[in-house]
Amino acid sequence: MRLSVHYDVAIGSRDEAKACSSSECTVTLLRGRGLSCSCRGGGNQEVLDVSDVVILAIPFKHVRQTIEQLSGFEGKIVISPVNPMARSGHFYYDPPAEGSAAEFIKGLLPEEARLVTAFNNIAGNRWRAIDEELDYSVAVCSDDEDAKKTVMDIVNSVSRLRAYDAGPLAVSSIIESITPLLLNIARFNKMKDVGVLFR
Repeated sequence: MRLSVHYDVAIGSRDEAKACSSSECTVTLLRGRGLSCSCRGGGNQEVLDVSDVVILAIPFKHVRQTIEQLSGFEGKIVISPVNPMARSGHFYYDPPAEGSAAEFIKGLLPEEARLVTAFNNIAGNRWRAIDEELDYSVAVCSDDEDAKKTVMDIVNSVSRLRAYDAGPLAVSSIIESITPLLLNIARFNKMKDVGVLFR
């Protein structure tokens, strides 16, 4: 909903009908607010084939299965907002042996894929509340400087989001680990949609 007013968006899913339904809901909702948009649905492989930038908006537990079923990531910018977490009385960071979800994903992708970590610390509820401004800071890291700049431009095109260069992909573990911290702060202080804002 946030991106399709600026970019041609394709929503992918293992269930193509679900992706198409989501895209139709997005178009209907935005047009009802007088906003023009470009959004369509399809299967994961179909969407990957036609995309220049791919956002892996999936839980960590589904990452390996999803990526291994797809081909054609070469040359594409792949954004990971994935946060490996667990819960036991509180939320905690639970990274794989590679040290971060991003490093794990890097090992699954072909070398030619251009991996960027971004959008990790924004509550899903805020993404969906399109009548409200998103006024968060977004840390972005990658080993590909051009891909990082492209993603930072995407971030800065959405509401009041502000992108910050957080360095190489090795910083991903720090960015990912902020999300369970935010969830704990929200839970134990009876707050909602806690986020990050650099000043």
